[in-house]
Amino acid sequence: MIIPKYPSTGVTIFSVMSALAQEHQAINLSQGFPDFPIDEALGDLVAKAIKEGYNQYAPMPGLLVLREAISRKVEHFQQVAIDPVTEVTITPGATYAIYTAFATILQPGDEVIVLEPAYDSYVPNIYANGAVPVRVPLNKEDFGVDWERVFAAASQRTKAIIINNPHNPCGSTWAPEDFQQLIKLVQEYDLYVVADEVYEHLVFDNEAHLSVLRFPELRDRSFAVYSFGKAFHSTGWKLGYCIAPPSLTDAFRALHQYLAFSVNTPMQQALALYLEDLGRLAATTRLLQDKRDFFLEQMKDTRFRYRRPASGSYFQVMSYEALSDLPDQEFARWLTQEHGVATIPLSSFYGSAPDNQRLVRFCFAKKEATLEAAAGRLSIL
Repeated sequence: MIIPKYPSTGVTIFSVMSALAQEHQAINLSQGFPDFPIDEALGDLVAKAIKEGYNQYAPMPGLLVLREAISRKVEHFQQVAIDPVTEVTITPGATYAIYTAFATILQPGDEVIVLEPAYDSYVPNIYANGAVPVRVPLNKEDFGVDWERVFAAASQRTKAIIINNPHNPCGSTWAPEDFQQLIKLVQEYDLYVVADEVYEHLVFDNEAHLSVLRFPELRDRSFAVYSFGKAFHSTGWKLGYCIAPPSLTDAFRALHQYLAFSVNTPMQQALALYLEDLGRLAATTRLLQDKRDFFLEQMKDTRFRYRRPASGSYFQVMSYEALSDLPDQEFARWLTQEHGVATIPLSSFYGSAPDNQRLVRFCFAKKEATLEAAAGRLSIL
């Protein structure tokens, strides 16, 4: 008999809603994947790499040329020097990197602070490594961190905290004051930080992304995790990377070499060449901000409302309280089945959600025609 390491209730809400959208031919604004193509130049570089023979195993940490490109990128955007040899590891996606980071540091009985709502892989990753999630809700008003609650939740059993900036599902970002509080927490309780920064290049309104890497007090205790899929609209590639200090990287790689060992070689080579022009990342930011703005403009003709525009990520949380008293899970199913637009209920990102917040998450990383069509269906409600 197999004893589950995580008390799973079945497939994720993302799979459920995407399947429901397909069944009812709904416009899928639920799962966070773009419906527009990658840059043709990037695709050409992949084809070029295949033709040039980059088709066998890459080195376990990743192609050095890509790790060097990442190092240059981090120095450009975060003003931090990263050693590409000892601090960067290429991984098959960011979710894998988060799991491996947890597996590196956690022992049975350890506790990990999780800020909720939270991306759905965090808690299962923690349970799978024998540890216990300690859930701390974000502020209801702005989805900011309630640091009083965080400090109250910490104990001598706390081993780590996982943070997500920009945030999925809420689209919020951290301020400098948040990092000062995090530094205080880490120093007081001797914690590790797993920093999910996959939306680093999707920070809007001329604001800069603040990484844990910028703060020496955090960098020495952090695994910072990133995604090429989010940066270049290629989520199906499942390519990411982890940046950590040498001692943590050594421990991370000790597991990585037996989990995946290496990652898709021609795409690594292509990305290394593509990153020679860092202006492409600024173009990503502009593209997604334009999509956010277009989506919010279209939604003005509906009865959905939002507290503030998403300051980062692919996502906008909106209230349907003017439309229905249904719990969000039921509302999301009804909206998909009866009105042909799929969303994600916000309660899916909690262990125990607050009572009927009537909030759903929309993904705006879509073609304008898709967003316009969805808003058109919602405007008749």
